[in-house]
Amino acid sequence: MTAIQRESIPISLKGHDILGAAKTGSGKTLAFLIPVLEKLVHEHWNENDGLGALIISPTRELAIQIYEVLLKIGKSSTFSAGLVIGGKDFAFEKERIGRVNILIGTPGRLLQHMDQSATLNLNNLQMLVLDEADRILDMGFKKTLDNIIGNLPPERQTLLFSATQTKSVQDLARLSLVNPKYVNTSSDDEATTPESLEQSYVVAQLPEKLNILWSFIKSHLNSKILVFVSSSKQVHFIYESFRKLQPGISLMKLHGRQKQKARLETTVKFTQAQHCCLFATDVVARGLDFPAIDWVLQVDCPEDVATYIHRVGRCARFGRAGKALLMLTPEEEEPFVKRLESKKVKPIKLNIKNSKKKKIQNQLQSLCFKSPDLKYLGQKAFMSYVKSVYIQKDKEVFDASKLPLDEYAKSLGLPGAPKVKFLDKSSKKQNADEYLRKLKEKKNASRQLLSLSKADENGDIKEEKQVRTKYDKMFERKNQSVLSEHYLKLNVDNKTQEDDEEDFLSISKESFVP
Repeated sequence: MTAIQRESIPISLKGHDILGAAKTGSGKTLAFLIPVLEKLVHEHWNENDGLGALIISPTRELAIQIYEVLLKIGKSSTFSAGLVIGGKDFAFEKERIGRVNILIGTPGRLLQHMDQSATLNLNNLQMLVLDEADRILDMGFKKTLDNIIGNLPPERQTLLFSATQTKSVQDLARLSLVNPKYVNTSSDDEATTPESLEQSYVVAQLPEKLNILWSFIKSHLNSKILVFVSSSKQVHFIYESFRKLQPGISLMKLHGRQKQKARLETTVKFTQAQHCCLFATDVVARGLDFPAIDWVLQVDCPEDVATYIHRVGRCARFGRAGKALLMLTPEEEEPFVKRLESKKVKPIKLNIKNSKKKKIQNQLQSLCFKSPDLKYLGQKAFMSYVKSVYIQKDKEVFDASKLPLDEYAKSLGLPGAPKVKFLDKSSKKQNADEYLRKLKEKKNASRQLLSLSKADENGDIKEEKQVRTKYDKMFERKNQSVLSEHYLKLNVDNKTQEDDEEDFLSISKESFVP
């Protein structure tokens, strides 16, 4: 048994409400499934008694994993179990939900059944389980949870589990915990990440991140890698562009905008694979148990320490070794590392060996030039990343006005930075100043500076019309069908010899400073 199981199960079996906090990969799923089964066995529950236990999960993938674990440990029991999640046949679920004893689902689909499925009987509910409760709230399900809990009988036992909690129950009291017992298997002096996890970070300029990512993958072809980025559009672009560049390892993608069937297929494939790379958003950062992940690589800085903990928690689970690498821009390094250290998380700073770093900007430019579809994906990825930085609350870490937009756009293979309308006036002014500085370095500075006086009221600079080449006209085409396949064939990297993994990263001297 794990620590959270040893501490919480005896209390749960006595009928107390539980507020449980534990590290990721610590076995929280069994910590609530075992009491659920024991409770129903003790009550001699059968199909005629209706729903006895309700388990709420923040994501479809996590709900599926909980359901699969329940089927394994409860195969000798006579209880019926059901899974209700978005993306599945609602009518099929509705027809069978009245015969279920243990129901697992996501908040939105559960509330839909409570509103529309007349056979769903909640009057005899014995237990409510909220897994990753803080994540449920973070995802905007507060009102949905309120409506669900408002329809449940008050005489029930509630178990609430999460990886990130404090002893304060201010935000959790509304979840109807009655005199809960707080179970925390991590003391304040302990790190909130597994001891078997090696954590490190590198400092890189934003335009260099794709080069580093590509180089990392090329030097770790015999590894199982999980890569986190901020948005689904970034996932789509990186997956499609890297797939064309053919790194020599199986590539997969997983994000919230995919259809449920595609998400499930990817989850199964990545679980079974030995050597592969999965590009993902935070849809997989909570609770999902992928076996034998060697590396978790965070290309974009997480919004907070809690998100960081959940991301790196996908590896080094149940005592297995694992490694995590975080990319930070120079502006993000100091404030975010301080936030990590305040939570007892102390990653080691590493350096990237320039001799091992491969540049792919020219190849991406060629791909975007030949494929209007990929260029469009790159533009969407650019906009979604900038927006993800802009909307962050922690402005000490995230400052969209300092982003090198032109250089970042070029690193994606784009001819220029798309116009970002949602940046505030100060950000626009800083971008205009930077643009002005670059114009002064050009030969025709005098003519171009004169054009700045003709800027419109929004501060946008109206440039003089220039001669447009055939290359420019082709690059700017829209709604163009994809060019024939032979245009997409590039001389990528014909080296057959694999790079040594350890040669790519080295420990920074700063890491030895006490």
